[in-house]
Amino acid sequence: MCGIVGYIGNRQAGPILLDGLRRLEYRGYDSAGVALCGASGLHIVKKAGRIDNLRQAVDAAQPEGTMGISHTRWATHGPATDENAHPHPDQGGKLVLVHNGVIENYQSIRDQLAAKGHVFHSQTDTEVLSHLVGTFFDESTEKDGTQRLVGAVKAALDRVKGTYGIAVMHAELPGVIVGARLGSPLIVGLGKNEHFLASDVAAVVNHTRDVVYLNDYDIVIITREGYDVQSHQGTPAEVKVSRVEFSADDAEKGDFPHYMLKEIHEQPQSLRNAMRGRLSRDECTAVLGGLNMTPRELAQIDRIILAGCGTAYHAAMVGEYLIETLSRVPTEVEIASEFRYRNVPANKNTLQFVMSQSGETIDTLAAMREGQRKGIRCLGIVNTVGSTIARESDGGVYIHAGPEIGVAATKTFTSQVTILTLISLLLGRIHHLSSVDGLEMIDELEALPDKIVTILKQADKIKAIAEKHCHAEGMLFMGRQANYPVALEGALKMKEISYIYASGHPSAELKHGVIALVKPDMPSVFIAPDDAVFDKNVSNIEEVRARKGPVIAVTTEGRTELERITDDVIYVPECPGYLTPILNVIPLQLLSYHTAVARGCDVDKPRNLAKSVTVE
Repeated sequence: MCGIVGYIGNRQAGPILLDGLRRLEYRGYDSAGVALCGASGLHIVKKAGRIDNLRQAVDAAQPEGTMGISHTRWATHGPATDENAHPHPDQGGKLVLVHNGVIENYQSIRDQLAAKGHVFHSQTDTEVLSHLVGTFFDESTEKDGTQRLVGAVKAALDRVKGTYGIAVMHAELPGVIVGARLGSPLIVGLGKNEHFLASDVAAVVNHTRDVVYLNDYDIVIITREGYDVQSHQGTPAEVKVSRVEFSADDAEKGDFPHYMLKEIHEQPQSLRNAMRGRLSRDECTAVLGGLNMTPRELAQIDRIILAGCGTAYHAAMVGEYLIETLSRVPTEVEIASEFRYRNVPANKNTLQFVMSQSGETIDTLAAMREGQRKGIRCLGIVNTVGSTIARESDGGVYIHAGPEIGVAATKTFTSQVTILTLISLLLGRIHHLSSVDGLEMIDELEALPDKIVTILKQADKIKAIAEKHCHAEGMLFMGRQANYPVALEGALKMKEISYIYASGHPSAELKHGVIALVKPDMPSVFIAPDDAVFDKNVSNIEEVRARKGPVIAVTTEGRTELERITDDVIYVPECPGYLTPILNVIPLQLLSYHTAVARGCDVDKPRNLAKSVTVE
């Protein structure tokens, strides 16, 4: 959500900033802008709409400078207009600032500054922050320019309430950019005689793979020659240089028309990556050293809490079924955004897992911190190495899915469920699963990638089904047990990228109200694998068909009887019931993708959505 890119070096900053913004498009935005500092002072160019609009404006203005900051904005305060786009100058026009996050008390500060004669040109909280920093800079008696700017940033941040990731520069200091973060991610990219600031490593990986992840309350000063990270109090901060795992090529679409389709097809490999080195045939169990817990400590856990938002929440719901079925440990799932406002009972034997692709989701991060305040051991399941959750948690597991650029999560869902399956295997072996059971699970897990390949080969068939139903006014998704959350995930994908209203339900709830929605232009998608409730799902399908509702079924190879009572059937390979969610979600991802394409939607940049939600 929103993106920051800053550069200082010996090259022209404009092309570097625009390329970085392009690489952050997946985060979601509705306007963009750049500010360059050159021999003739500050040059600001900003435009509502896509980055192409900004690129055209930059080409027309031809600003120059080897230092600059830039931003993609996802509107919070004020609509998406040129005036509301970042960067924002201060009252004097010499200081410029970009900002991710929300300043909650901006209105009172704005009123105070306006009373002193400040004139504002936007409706944003960010312009208020820019004016505030500029005021402290102008009023400072500090003779050292860099320290004067750092002091102004600190003084302004002391006045505000909320979250921020910021980059600031001043026309009188053509060799310095200052950044700071609280609740909104910010990284420093390290180069040779050049340095970068960004809200995401994807923006700089084309130039460097050595980065420093800033912590909350860190302030950084970057110059061409180096960087200095300090705490808000001015003391040196703990700095660790991390190596980005993926390359710039990994974050490109390759031969695929969209990132989402590429990432759907990457799932055989992403599952292999999630399992690599984590299955022990000798011990018939999973090996997860990152949990930082001994078998004895794990055996004492008598309650597990899983917390996440959106797709991660749905993966957690599958995890609840897996852990309770395979290890018999009571488990509950919490929507992370609600967890911190509840008073959830916990004891010393409670274990919490928080799940986030980015490791920066603000609600999930807050849920983890709330759990830690309660004395709960909190572990992370994240994709992004070095992210805030990864650094602040008590341990955890990386899913190693590689960069996921498409806003609609696909491979991270199946990888998260795979990790939860490994956790279930580990706990199950501690409690009651035999070595034979463990080996059978390992065999079935290792067979999953090839089974996903067979599903992906049905892409043309699924595309035809999507094109047949792409004009539907809505869709119902239904499943039972571990496939109920898959129904929720299928519905989420459909509405995220095709803008068709979709809802997910337990199949058995059909008669308890959902059936009122059934009609000829409302397709129902049933996830009906060959399991203990297959016949129950068949009965529900018959009820929909009796009311002339179209039915699309996802079922296990061999259950051809569904062809007689449905409009379309998508087959998936046979596997144990606890693994069916991983396979069954693949056709739903393809169905939503091809539906969105058929409707002419912007698959990778759906309206109003952001990849990483870093503001509440």
